Amino acid sequence: MSEKTILLVDDATIIRLMLKKILEGANYKVAGEATNGAEAVEKYKELKPDLVILDITMPEMNGIQAAKEIKALDDAATIIMCSAMGQQSYVIEAIQAGARDFIVKPFANDRVLEAVKKVIG
Repeated sequence: MSEKTILLVDDATIIRLMLKKILEGANYKVAGEATNGAEAVEKYKELKPDLVILDITMPEMNGIQAAKEIKALDDAATIIMCSAMGQQSYVIEAIQAGARDFIVKPFANDRVLEAVKKVIG
């Protein structure tokens, strides 16, 4: 089985570090990181990761818009959205933008891994 690669996108460094620790602890490979949606789209083109974990609220371009652009580039892209705001409207918007799952901050390690395992194995 080849190592699954993941692109982490969040404007908060601490969040990316936490996610990276959880994922690498479960033998996933963090292929890259981005701090906003525009950067996420560029990194996606460059890295072609198996999964993108996208924050919703970011400067320059939010996660919903980035998800739409990534899906436009690659319909097979796998995206999990994350946000501190667990409001239903964001979840629905994220799913409509092409997200396969939604995780809420602060992260529960097992919930992150459950979501990742569900979408990329």
